[in-house]
Amino acid sequence: MAENTWMNSQITDAVTQSNVKVLGDAPAESMGMLYQMLAQSTGMSMQNMVANQQHKNSIDSAVVTGAVTVLYTLNTGANGKATQQILSGSPVAESMASLKGVMAAFDKGASNEPRFNG
Repeated sequence: MAENTWMNSQITDAVTQSNVKVLGDAPAESMGMLYQMLAQSTGMSMQNMVANQQHKNSIDSAVVTGAVTVLYTLNTGANGKATQQILSGSPVAESMASLKGVMAAFDKGASNEPRFNG
């Protein structure tokens, strides 16, 4: 209990106890605010991720639509001729053709081998 002064000791005790209570509650209140801010920022980041995925899907749809439009508007005869000119005599095309032949031979050989049925 506080010393007797010109002020009533009960008043000084009440003020002292309320000050101690405020100091005692401060850590719990600050942790509560921290948890609320953490939950809010986590929720906001999840909302941003969902919004970004939706925007990406919209862009992907637009790209696919544009590509299909380009494919439908191309002249198929000119396209085939241009493709044939590019692929004939191209070292990349020859490498791809030889790899395709090797893979076909490998697949054929693998299918003729006996399989173990255990």
